[in-house]
Amino acid sequence: MNPVVIISIVTGLIIILLFIGTPLKPLRIIGQGIIKIVIGALFLFFLNVFGNNYGLHVPINFATSSISGILGIPGVVALVAIQKYIL
Repeated sequence: MNPVVIISIVTGLIIILLFIGTPLKPLRIIGQGIIKIVIGALFLFFLNVFGNNYGLHVPINFATSSISGILGIPGVVALVAIQKYIL
């Protein structure tokens, strides 16, 4: 594609967003979700650091971080119970 066309399209989109405004609510929801997933990963990291003495280890991945981030401490406890008793 011609660079002039791409720059024109991007400029047009920027002008449209300046007049209309950005959809803030979906961006805010996505941002809060990402923050919760990061907090969940931190919960699991500290669980792994302190639980290493007791033989507790829950892998840190997207699914476990999402569960612990959305559910909080009860989610971390549920992950530990699943890891210990079911798996």
